[in-house]
Amino acid sequence: MDLPIAMLSSNGLLLLTLAAIVGLIVLIARFKCNAFIALMLASLVVGVGSGMPLPTIAKSFQEGVGNTLGFLAMIIGLGTILGKLLAESGAAEVIANRMVRLLGVKRLDYALMLVAFLVGISVFFGVGIVLLGPIAFMLARQTKTPILYLALPLAAGLSVAHGLIPPHPGPMVAIGKIGADTGKTILWSIVIGLPTALITGPLLARWVAPRVPVELGGLGAETTCKAEAPHPPGFALSIFTMLLPVILMLLATAADVTLAVNDPMRQIADFIGAPVVAMLIAVLVSFWSFGTHCGLTGNQILKFTEQCVAPAASIFLVVGAGGGFSKILEYSGVGAAIAELALRIPVTPILLGWIIAGMFRIAVGSATVSITMAAGLMLPIVQARPDTNRELLVLAMGAGSLICSHVNDSGFWFVKEYFGLTISETLKTWTVVETGIAVVSIAIILTANALI
Repeated sequence: MDLPIAMLSSNGLLLLTLAAIVGLIVLIARFKCNAFIALMLASLVVGVGSGMPLPTIAKSFQEGVGNTLGFLAMIIGLGTILGKLLAESGAAEVIANRMVRLLGVKRLDYALMLVAFLVGISVFFGVGIVLLGPIAFMLARQTKTPILYLALPLAAGLSVAHGLIPPHPGPMVAIGKIGADTGKTILWSIVIGLPTALITGPLLARWVAPRVPVELGGLGAETTCKAEAPHPPGFALSIFTMLLPVILMLLATAADVTLAVNDPMRQIADFIGAPVVAMLIAVLVSFWSFGTHCGLTGNQILKFTEQCVAPAASIFLVVGAGGGFSKILEYSGVGAAIAELALRIPVTPILLGWIIAGMFRIAVGSATVSITMAAGLMLPIVQARPDTNRELLVLAMGAGSLICSHVNDSGFWFVKEYFGLTISETLKTWTVVETGIAVVSIAIILTANALI
């Protein structure tokens, strides 16, 4: 879709966006407006105020909703079913008990962060949440630990992997646009990502969580309850079923690296490793491993799948509307206004890439869109400065694309709804963690750039 000619100046667009975001928060927090409706209203205000053609406003919003839910709706639905059966079979309790025995209560947040970081290398953020979320809720119940002590490290590990580590789409697009080396970028992303996740996950969560006490709630709490199965599955079978989507996605990644494009085995691996197909296969396997194998009947399995999908409908609406709002911001010319402002800042290319991606993130919301737009703007700068470390620049843009997750980010709403937080609680916790990830990672990146 061609971008409309903005009627407002760059500063006017930025002020309009700020006013829309503030108005959105006030509508939800002060006037208790439904988040889905409030996001639609904010999108219309930005679209009309920026001078977008009226028919384009509706089409842009619909496109944003479709792009977001086209992937996430199936993932959320299938992941919710898998999480529900994980709980009802007793598998979540089996895994939680083993983790408590091996690590002790005091180190569970570190364990969840590390597992999430590893899982997040091959799966998208939303997939990781619905796969690992039930374990966090079960551990919180068993150990009487506040859910944020476990949820924030889990989400931090997934977010760091999503923003920094190829083959996630944002870093991969940036690698292609500025000509960085993929292997070196992966190596640097792990070297920088692990300490970042450690600092912003368990350590930052231990500072944030006590200041924002919350009750167990949200979609995750609804899908994790006391098991109804006559007997639970074994630990190995539980872990295998839960991580089956990850294994299938890793196989697809390995095939893409080692096999030719037209190789039939690569095509099969890419098919079964596609996130939606991998999740579907895992759910089908779980009907046996978490279902009939544990003594559940077909009627019980059907009941559980129907029970857990209904509460997910509110997440579909809110996350989809967040995607629509993000698309309106992109097409209204806010991105161009951000670029014009950022390119006037006199700093080194690596720090400039972080700033540009961060400004896009704050304005548009999507991490992938932010790093993609930043990479396009940074290409001529990199060509003019051949001494720039392109691999570290990719990571700097990835770090910037994670800063300040707020109401225009579909991931913000996903975290809020899944863990049962209010807008205020999400801003005080998840937004702080995401900003911490961006700041800590760029500090490490700049240090590494100075040393090499």
